[in-house]
Amino acid sequence: MPSAIIAGMPLFLLVAGLAALVAGSAVLRSFGPRYRVGRLLATTPGVTIGEARTLATASPRYVRVRGRIDAEEEFEDDARRPLVFRRTRVEARRGRSWIAFDDRRESVAFEVREGLDGIAVDAATLDVGLVVLPREAVGTAADAPERAPADLPPATPVRMRVEQISSVEHAIVLGVPRLDGSGAPTMTAGLGRPLILSTLEQPEAMRILVDGRSRRPLAAAVLLAAGLALVSLALGWALVEALL
Repeated sequence: MPSAIIAGMPLFLLVAGLAALVAGSAVLRSFGPRYRVGRLLATTPGVTIGEARTLATASPRYVRVRGRIDAEEEFEDDARRPLVFRRTRVEARRGRSWIAFDDRRESVAFEVREGLDGIAVDAATLDVGLVVLPREAVGTAADAPERAPADLPPATPVRMRVEQISSVEHAIVLGVPRLDGSGAPTMTAGLGRPLILSTLEQPEAMRILVDGRSRRPLAAAVLLAAGLALVSLALGWALVEALL
């Protein structure tokens, strides 16, 4: 191999590695806010609910707690399950995305409990951070004329997506413990991060966040691993050359 090529190899490997890292990051970011939710679920430190209650009166921290859903009042779904929160969205297909045109929420005050300790959940701030197993019905705008916008073509694909939280479930909640208006410790959004509530274990939550599409996360993982390997090889090669 010509000496000029050998001398330029570390730079080539470094550029290729950085390109792979950028491409892998771009694939992950194509999932939008769901990528951030998944990253926070994987990295946020956990505390007990008792510790979270203490943090509500101290310096704000973004933490994870785990406990059983509890509420003084509940409402029922069609299967008579006791619910504390339900979000029903009707969405239209636009290209590769689903765009909501009808978004309805029902909720009651609830908390997560661990033994004798409990902390309220600020359900009003739940949005992209709600990670539960959704119920879906798919059809066309012609199937829901009473809810579809008048200007939506009848053949447009439409789905109804229902996400709900039951008082018989356990949940993971990520947020900032704060005192609400009545002085009660509450998990809420803060420090530039969303309130996240998941009733699923982490592997299933990640599958929901990527919409069941496993190829894109796999491609991102391969690109990131290859990028790290190439950058490490380039730096190692350059270090060897410097020592010789």
